[in-house]
Amino acid sequence: MLEKELNFYISHQKELIESYNGKFLVIVGEDVVGVFESEIEAYNESKVNYTPGSFLIQRCSPGNTDYSTTFYSRVSFS
Repeated sequence: MLEKELNFYISHQKELIESYNGKFLVIVGEDVVGVFESEIEAYNESKVNYTPGSFLIQRCSPGNTDYSTTFYSRVSFS
């Protein structure tokens, strides 16, 4: 789900940052359909026109910190 939107963001990240660094983008398919100052604003505005789950809200920033997640386990193997 939303793999197409995330792949679009990743492959166009450099050019998107030039225009929208620090903003929250709303992406549907391979189109940026909205640009917002906050994540909550992006969600509230986007749910009016799109079904939740059909759009990606992505913070536009350099690197992969804003689109990757690292999980840590408290289990250690010796």
